[in-house]
Amino acid sequence: MSNKVLAGRYELFERVGEGGMSVVYKAKDKLLNRFVAIKILKPEFINDHKFIDSFRRESQAAASLSHPNIVNIYDVGREGNIHYIVMELIQGKTLSDYIKEQGPMPYPKVIALSKQIAAALAFAHKNHIIHRDVKPHNVMITPNGTAKITDFGIAKAVNAATIVDNTEGIIGSVHYFSPEQARGGYVDEKSDIYSLGIVMYEMLTGRVPFDGDNPVNIALMHINGEMIPPSKLVDGVPPALEHIILKCTDKYPVNRFASADELIEALNNLEFVSTVVGDSVLVNGRNRDEQRGPIAETDYDDGEDEYVDERDYNRKKGKKPPMSKKKKIIIIASAVAAALLLFVVIGFATGLFGGKEIEAPDFKNMTLKEAKIAAKEYKIRIKKGDEVVSEEVEKGRIVSQDPDAGTTIKTGSTVTVNISKGLGDGSVPDLRGKKQSELADYLEAAGFKLGTVSEEASEEEKGTVLSQDPDAGEEVEKGTAINVVVSDGSKAKATVPYLVGKSINDAQSALSKAGLSLGSISYEYSSTYAEGEVIWQQYDANAQLDKGTSVRIRVSKGAKPTETTTAPDEDD
Repeated sequence: MSNKVLAGRYELFERVGEGGMSVVYKAKDKLLNRFVAIKILKPEFINDHKFIDSFRRESQAAASLSHPNIVNIYDVGREGNIHYIVMELIQGKTLSDYIKEQGPMPYPKVIALSKQIAAALAFAHKNHIIHRDVKPHNVMITPNGTAKITDFGIAKAVNAATIVDNTEGIIGSVHYFSPEQARGGYVDEKSDIYSLGIVMYEMLTGRVPFDGDNPVNIALMHINGEMIPPSKLVDGVPPALEHIILKCTDKYPVNRFASADELIEALNNLEFVSTVVGDSVLVNGRNRDEQRGPIAETDYDDGEDEYVDERDYNRKKGKKPPMSKKKKIIIIASAVAAALLLFVVIGFATGLFGGKEIEAPDFKNMTLKEAKIAAKEYKIRIKKGDEVVSEEVEKGRIVSQDPDAGTTIKTGSTVTVNISKGLGDGSVPDLRGKKQSELADYLEAAGFKLGTVSEEASEEEKGTVLSQDPDAGEEVEKGTAINVVVSDGSKAKATVPYLVGKSINDAQSALSKAGLSLGSISYEYSSTYAEGEVIWQQYDANAQLDKGTSVRIRVSKGAKPTETTTAPDEDD
């Protein structure tokens, strides 16, 4: 049997992957004579017109992104009920599989991959595209170690269903999305930075920071839970890298890196210091010997004026080797130069030049005025940052600060403080289009509760939210009851499913699930479809019919048998 060909151009071969909403095939572009990957939406999504429109719009926007760390999108199209995206075929494995195989990764590898992913995000953000579903499953690693992000824009199209959808692949995203996504609030570039921070945490430790048996519980952990620092789980984590990850995953967007470019700069600084001065100044003290590694064994040769490691020589010869004056001068000069270089590098990398070293005081729960008075005693300055929502800190008092309390700073430094907008302020999530059965858990995760539920005649499916009060985006007190109006289903239409190619039982099941019934069945020969498969349906797929309408189908009898001539029966 020949392979399926889409749009007369893309010949499908083997299935190479499957996610919560799509199946990926290896295919060949017959026009350009190259192999590609084709992502095809699963049938359960083809009836959602809003989803399809968003899917197409976001995918076309993502197709404009051309970057070495982004999987290229070549084409977006539809043939009949098949919605597909043609992408660059990547030879490699997903980062999620890479983590499963490798476990906790060495921190230099984490830095290298994180910089590549951040570079892709920086490029997308500059083109006004937010990924919204950064996770290891959406990052491909090529055999040469290049990271490439996929599913740009597609994740945005399904974002509204991330926490409440029953599709296994979509629920998984809750491990990586930001507190503002969990609340159903405004999402921007810093939400992608938070998700990348979670991915960095998983690469470094081999596990996600928040896990549970319920997506709502995991979402609440992102909002309220304390993250275990990576250094508590694995040895040898550079404190500077841990600080970067914790800054990426701060609960408050204002405290995160301002952009992906700023994150790359921090990773570059860390990588530079590591390259110049080695691991010894980066890793925790108890791991320095492990990071240094064994000393190379070098025999002393009296006839050569070369440097010999004293520890190694003493270990092997039991005495200190003779040393020329010239060699002593070279060694002393090298040591002084190395010490000066170390001092300069650390000074510039950490900003320690100038002023007396002190620990940043804790200004949390102070008013801005109180913080300024206290800051004078430490000879530092206070700068007002943003007003942020807080469920713990009273309105008008400091929620967080940068640098954090306890961080080593210099006198004369400036500490930026963020002020609470109050215990009750919060942005109401958009409930329209959601199902009534989902509302209670969804609102609880966002910090609200479900109020009155009234019904109204509508063509929408029964229980679908039509309107809400207060409206989406309004700033109201947390715990406020959100009243909704849902469809009573009295005018609801049924969407005709795609039946061609299905068995009679499968066709009947699909119709029943859509709220329709199976009508009369006729049969005819077909050389295209196997015996028992539907070859025609009365109404086109996606047509809107009244609930309960019957749909006639035509079923294949198989290939028409070859005609043969036989002698007439004597009784005829």
